[in-house]
Amino acid sequence: MKKHPSPAAVAAKSFANVAADAFRPADELLRALEARPDGLDEAAIVERLDRDGINEVGHEKPPHWSLQLLRAFKNPFIIVLLVLAVVQLVTEPDDLTGPIIIAVMVGISVLLSFTQEYRSSKAAEKLKAMVRNTATVTRRAEDGHAERIEVPVEELVVGDIVHLGAGDMIPADLRLLAAKDLFISQAILTGESIPVEKSVPHGHSGDESGSPLDLPTICYMGTNVVSGTATAVVLATGARTYLGSLARTLSGERVQTSFDRGISSVSWLLIRFMAVMVPVVFLINGFDKHDWLEAFMFSLSVAVGLTPEMLPLIVTANLGKGAIAMSKRKVVVKRLNAIQNFGAMDVLCTDKTGTLTLDKIVLERHVDLAGEDSDEALEWGYLNSRFQTGLRNLMDKAVLTHRDLEPVASRFRIVDEIPFDFQRRRMSVVVTDGRDEQLLVCKGAVEEMLAICTEARTGDVVEPMTDEKRREIRAMTSRLNEDGLRVLVVAVRRDPIADRAYGVADESGLTAVGCLAFLDPPKDSAATAIRALNHHGVAVKVITGDNEAVTRKICTEVGLDVLGTVQGRDIEKLDDEALDAMVEHTTVFAKMSPVQKARVVKALQRRGHTVGFLGDGINDAPALRDADVGISVDTATDIAKESADIILLEKNLMVLEEGVVEGRVTFGNIMKYIKMTASSNFGNVFSVLVASAFLPFVPMLPLQILVQNLLYDLSQLSIPFDRMDEEYLRRPRKWDAGDIGRFMVWIGPVSSVFDITTFWLMWHVFGANDAAHQSLFQSGWFIEGLLSQTLVVHMIRTRRIPFLRSVASAPVLALTGTIMVVGMLIPFSSLGAHIGMQPLPGIYFAWLAVTLVSYCVLTQLVKTIYIRRYGHWL
Repeated sequence: MKKHPSPAAVAAKSFANVAADAFRPADELLRALEARPDGLDEAAIVERLDRDGINEVGHEKPPHWSLQLLRAFKNPFIIVLLVLAVVQLVTEPDDLTGPIIIAVMVGISVLLSFTQEYRSSKAAEKLKAMVRNTATVTRRAEDGHAERIEVPVEELVVGDIVHLGAGDMIPADLRLLAAKDLFISQAILTGESIPVEKSVPHGHSGDESGSPLDLPTICYMGTNVVSGTATAVVLATGARTYLGSLARTLSGERVQTSFDRGISSVSWLLIRFMAVMVPVVFLINGFDKHDWLEAFMFSLSVAVGLTPEMLPLIVTANLGKGAIAMSKRKVVVKRLNAIQNFGAMDVLCTDKTGTLTLDKIVLERHVDLAGEDSDEALEWGYLNSRFQTGLRNLMDKAVLTHRDLEPVASRFRIVDEIPFDFQRRRMSVVVTDGRDEQLLVCKGAVEEMLAICTEARTGDVVEPMTDEKRREIRAMTSRLNEDGLRVLVVAVRRDPIADRAYGVADESGLTAVGCLAFLDPPKDSAATAIRALNHHGVAVKVITGDNEAVTRKICTEVGLDVLGTVQGRDIEKLDDEALDAMVEHTTVFAKMSPVQKARVVKALQRRGHTVGFLGDGINDAPALRDADVGISVDTATDIAKESADIILLEKNLMVLEEGVVEGRVTFGNIMKYIKMTASSNFGNVFSVLVASAFLPFVPMLPLQILVQNLLYDLSQLSIPFDRMDEEYLRRPRKWDAGDIGRFMVWIGPVSSVFDITTFWLMWHVFGANDAAHQSLFQSGWFIEGLLSQTLVVHMIRTRRIPFLRSVASAPVLALTGTIMVVGMLIPFSSLGAHIGMQPLPGIYFAWLAVTLVSYCVLTQLVKTIYIRRYGHWL
């Protein structure tokens, strides 16, 4: 067996590949890579793509169709059936009818499962292709001029010049050429959440005994930029990257989700049930009839009847159908199993911007520190937004489009930049107009800016930034917040010309000059969406980095009942126990850092909630990873999209509500099949045990059991296309294997009651009371058993009265009706004669009608008692 190299060996090889380039002078490195500072041309790009292939690490790709087909056999129930078929071939080599029927059952299950999974995987790939990550690169156009463009990350090649900013995923293994306050999160490779600083080499030589991840000049594919900016050259792409090398050592198996564990627990519950009951049936028939071979074959047939071989098909069909249905609602499901978690979600944590608001921020006012309109505040804010090179947000765009101040900006050139990060909550640029001084222009959140300002200027008056002055400014900005305006403070500092790099420490001693106030109006659809989510049992909580007053006002305008608010600085003081108690009755979490957002998500999970998190920024990535359902949008930062399970093509809460409903429909239809199968199997075995103990012959021949089971399986193929009752969709739904076992014990014996009355009817009324008339007896139970099993589809699919208060979908009605008709005709056909049946007298069907009506009435009565006792049905 071929062994994969250990991760340590992979790391050593990767280190050897990059160590030589980590500290090489930039011009020498570019020559070695046949690259240029102004980028590659088209010919070089095509040649390198042909040589190295696309820049993609092989993960989450669907296997070849042949492997998918073989994998369809990898199911415990299919394996059980195949073993039973082999045993029948060995024990009765002259009779191939049983193995052929089992082969048909296996073939239907495997082929339909394969077809459904193949179609679902293809559909999922198409959907995921709609969500593309891009990289910013410098390349040479046809006329030879360098231009900065966005390209899909798959099209990056060795030698490409890449530009990085906050929120970017590292698209390949890169060597830095220039960097400014660059901090990288390497958690995907190291598990360490604290970002590490990266920088360009300064005459340093590499330490070849260290870890490749410790190299300060190398950024690795899959990591992400927390803050800062950089320019780098691509060293390796695709499988040749560090991440690509590690990927080859991994099995590719995902950690089991709650959905996987739920399916597995149900499967093994049914297998354990079979393992206990089948030997009991064998022993009772053997000791009672003294024909051990016949008892053995009969018990094998019972085992086949107990096998829910359609379970993988039903699960795959439901998930695939759910994903396709959600795609029509502009929801891309990256991982199919996330659909169930979507339906189970009972708390949705969301940002304010773009979900509750229009995400179309406009600069509403620009004022001085007294609250009067001020063009000076606008001009300084414009310079800050115009010259920054990092992650330009919606407020920067609003400043730049508010008024054309390019003639003012053209007099300046950028000297340096101190990029934005989510701890400082501000960013600065250093510019000069060519005279004898440099200007540091900083803008950011109110509290963070007031903390670094030592002076305040209103008009021509400059005064010290005293505590009293800070209170006046806070009062003015609070009034703007209460009007729903988000406020940034603008401050400046004049420095003499200096040939040095600026850093965070330079953000001190500033003079505050004014404020910029932005408006992001609430969405018209937000109030409707919140009501719809609440109607379906989903509480909405807002977790934002924005101001508390602004957030509270927006929440009020969209009808979100604010039970309580808290700020990030207050959460920082709480331990986990205190936080757990607080999150339940808090609606708005304001001025939150990325770590604090993730803490709130975990606290809600500890309280037993299934939590969805909707976010689109780098600051949302930790919470997206920790949530049960990470939800992002196609316009989000790369790291947010990579962390999410579900991507929205439209940032709209109504889309989420529709996704929740679809998730619950998907889960509900899966639960229908599981509970139908479990209860029917339990009832059948109970009936077989009673019949085996008192009849002088087997109650049904093995071939008859196989045909009955085949028809019953076919009747359930339409379940994925069924609808769910409105009351089922109002509450979140979770797996509960104990509930399935309880349901099986309660509902299964109901069918046994009417199986036993049918035994009595065939024995006493129709005279099928000896071995000579066993064919009549078996034919009567075959029809009653099949029809009652098929009717249970309609009885179990709803907590309401079936056919009267809840009607199944057309496919379910058509298929179950067809199977019932076919089942009644089989004893009158040549197939029936071949498997030991005979026609039944007409009066039998009158008794059958009474039996089936009585069965439905008793089932509905037991259902009512069950719901009153346990509070739910499916």
